[in-house]
Amino acid sequence: MAESKYGKYIVTKPKANIVAPPWAPQGPIPGRLAYIDKEVVDGAFYMECVWLMPGMRPPPDLPSEKRGPRAHTHDYDEILGFFGSDMKDMYDLGGEAELWLEDEKHIINKSCLVFIPKGLQHCPLIFNRIDKPIFHFSVGPGKMYF
Repeated sequence: MAESKYGKYIVTKPKANIVAPPWAPQGPIPGRLAYIDKEVVDGAFYMECVWLMPGMRPPPDLPSEKRGPRAHTHDYDEILGFFGSDMKDMYDLGGEAELWLEDEKHIINKSCLVFIPKGLQHCPLIFNRIDKPIFHFSVGPGKMYF
């Protein structure tokens, strides 16, 4: 959308040819809606947005290291967002995610934001149940995530 002076700042598709780090799931991510970083728009920090739909979960017999991002750290703060889509109860996540912060396991079943300070080991992140569409994002002031 760069037909105008500022159209380059409007991103309507995910970044192509993402090379994921070894701790991240490899290959295309179903439901990836949008992704931005300094390679997509010069000067931008990174943000990734994903819709998770019922039936999109990996098979339960898949090893946990292949079901979601493995434990890792960043040299910048990060925020993870988890939002349900039930218009009658927006706080109901419509599923269940397991998120590890250092050695603490947290079960997420409500819409929420998670602040991850720079250097805090986080993940794995595994969606154990997806009953209704879930909107998930990650954002941080780093210029690149992948």
